[in-house]
Amino acid sequence: MKMMTCTALAAAMAALFAQANAADLGSDEQKVSYTIGVDMGQSIAQIDQNKSLDLDALIEGLKQAYAGDDLELSQEEMEAAMKSFAESRMKEMQAEMEKVANENAEKGKTFLEENKSKDGVKTTDSGLQYLVLEEGEGTQPQEGDSVTVNYEGRLLDGTVFDSSYDRGEPITFKLNEVIPGWTEGLQLMKEGGKSTFFIPAELAYGEQGAGPAIGPNSTLVFDVELLGVNDDGAEAAPADGEATAEQK
Repeated sequence: MKMMTCTALAAAMAALFAQANAADLGSDEQKVSYTIGVDMGQSIAQIDQNKSLDLDALIEGLKQAYAGDDLELSQEEMEAAMKSFAESRMKEMQAEMEKVANENAEKGKTFLEENKSKDGVKTTDSGLQYLVLEEGEGTQPQEGDSVTVNYEGRLLDGTVFDSSYDRGEPITFKLNEVIPGWTEGLQLMKEGGKSTFFIPAELAYGEQGAGPAIGPNSTLVFDVELLGVNDDGAEAAPADGEATAEQK
């Protein structure tokens, strides 16, 4: 319900502040006031996920600014406070990201160590693991070739983050334009073949991850079907998903 910026919300909320209260929402003005308050509260909650702000001080600042009263903090003090808050929040986010990255790295290491001994699973020198589901009989692609594939990508917990099957159409791309795990894995296949790739983070999206779907240091699993190796003139048509095999 992000209809307004926080500044606009504050001004609008203050304009109707005296007319609304939590116990009585009978009039249109009170309902509008409440709606603006909800919208403002949701916006602030996204910024202050730890719920560390003082709501009494927030409301007091809102009232003083709207009424044109003298403010209790100077502009310099307010700017310094906001800078400190932003820096603190950034440190918290970085710490949380590092925690998730370490957890994902450990999960990936454990998974790959157990997975490599399963029937049919092979491991390359780079650390890529793959399982041939169906041998192909056609052309075997080389790095730089354009290929057309169907695929499904999953996290280790089974969450599907991208799938050409779900979209109802395959994708076409060049092997030197995708994550290293795909570049290597597809060169081990032939047209018509199907394989599962178990890709360690360093051959996927590494410490950065890819959007909200793929966290840092995530080991990924892809079921891949190589439909064709195209002529050099084939134009790549990448998938529309947020986290595909393409390099970000």
